Amino acid sequence: MNRSLKTTAAACSLLLVSACGLFAGSSASSSSAGFNPPDLKAQSELGRTEGQVNLISWAGYVEDGSSDPKADWVTPFEKQTGCQVHNKVAASSDEMVKLMKTGAYDAVSASGDASLRLIASGEAAPVNTDLVPNYKDVFFGLKNQSWNSVDGTAYGIPHGRGANLLMYNTKEVSPAPVSWSAVFDDAAKYKGHLTAYDSPIYIADAALYLHDTQPGLGIENPYALDQKQFEAAVDLLKRQRANVGEYWSDYLKEIAAFKSGDSVIGTTWQVIANLAQSEGAKVKAVLPQEGATGWSDTWMLSSKAKHPNCAYKWMNWIISPKVNAEVAEYYGEAPANIKSCDQTSDPAFCDTFHATDESYWKDIAFWTTPIEQCLDGRTDVKCVPYAKWVQAWTEIKG
Repeated sequence: MNRSLKTTAAACSLLLVSACGLFAGSSASSSSAGFNPPDLKAQSELGRTEGQVNLISWAGYVEDGSSDPKADWVTPFEKQTGCQVHNKVAASSDEMVKLMKTGAYDAVSASGDASLRLIASGEAAPVNTDLVPNYKDVFFGLKNQSWNSVDGTAYGIPHGRGANLLMYNTKEVSPAPVSWSAVFDDAAKYKGHLTAYDSPIYIADAALYLHDTQPGLGIENPYALDQKQFEAAVDLLKRQRANVGEYWSDYLKEIAAFKSGDSVIGTTWQVIANLAQSEGAKVKAVLPQEGATGWSDTWMLSSKAKHPNCAYKWMNWIISPKVNAEVAEYYGEAPANIKSCDQTSDPAFCDTFHATDESYWKDIAFWTTPIEQCLDGRTDVKCVPYAKWVQAWTEIKG
């Protein structure tokens, strides 16, 4: 996954369920039958802080005021803990995995298409959530999920979440689309003006659509595809390719394409739609009837961390109510901490990003690393692992 952006443009102004429900224990299963990561133990207690912490993050997650004087949650952390922050911004999940393998970093804000790779390779250590006091206030829909835990063992602290929506030009696309069929079966209508996310994980978007339109394939989890299911998704994307004008990864470029009219329909994020609308683009973003894929980032601790105590302090800090609210608004995502919704500068922010609407997120299939052990629980077949997704994506784009 590539989520590059210019952080100075990320600051923007951007159903509730009962409070008891928001904090209820998650019934989600890690769904990782047969997945056996290295036997690593979580830290049992915090020791003295080591004076520094080395992080890998997405741009916009670790701000010290140098990009935008109004965005600085690093300086107060350093003053409070004595841990000096050194951050490396990564442009892709593949880069994050590569950097973590060097052993030079203590923690990473990994997305779901990287997290299981880090767990399986032993690069990510289990996390003792009791050592992260703010974890108790994390939305239950982000806890104990297939991308951040294995058999009930947490391998990180949730940071935030977002959905991959369908955006369209309201003047050029009529009637208003309600299905992903607009970018798959009906893609020829928008030949040359269709845009799609540039990543192997986008194969899951095709699989999610096939779940509804070709039930005979038996797709239950878009990240758990046997060979037949995988080939069907790849074939769908190869047919779509003839109509794609541009694959996007930098969301500022997607905004420019919709403003100019080069793109009129395709995948997007809520923050992109908000920014595009604020800049005059006639666009709207919707959650199609089939649901959507999405992303949830997790702060994961390196099993080789040289500064684990500072890393634990950072994980607790970054999901504290005020800081998590600041990051969420700056970056453009739903916060992980429910109390953050009382701390946002825009009172409507959490409603816009559906932060507290757990029913909304039930229709989102969050990015999870595809592995041979089928994540849907099947044991009679092998599923196609992520490396094969990467190869197929190269073929799809041509």
